[in-house]
Amino acid sequence: MTLATQTHPERWHDGGDAPAFWPVFPITFGLFWLAVLGGAFYLIRRRMATGAAAATAATAAADPMAKAQSILAERFARGEIDEDEYLLRMSALRNGG
Repeated sequence: MTLATQTHPERWHDGGDAPAFWPVFPITFGLFWLAVLGGAFYLIRRRMATGAAAATAATAAADPMAKAQSILAERFARGEIDEDEYLLRMSALRNGG
């Protein structure tokens, strides 16, 4: 063996082109981390929404005024009452009359 072959060994792919499947690994790696981050985001948002709904329900159950306002808002959202009636009743609830 000459000194040139000892200092410059042949490359692992024998001087040919790199394998054609090499882009699969970085793409798969990136998709994996996108899936992990997306799953974490989904779980955090779900937990926050569940906590907010539970807090709202607990507040409405503890405070009769909040429950009455919630029912009034639901009736307005369903279209059972119009905007004028909603505002009239909401002001009556706030003023205690």
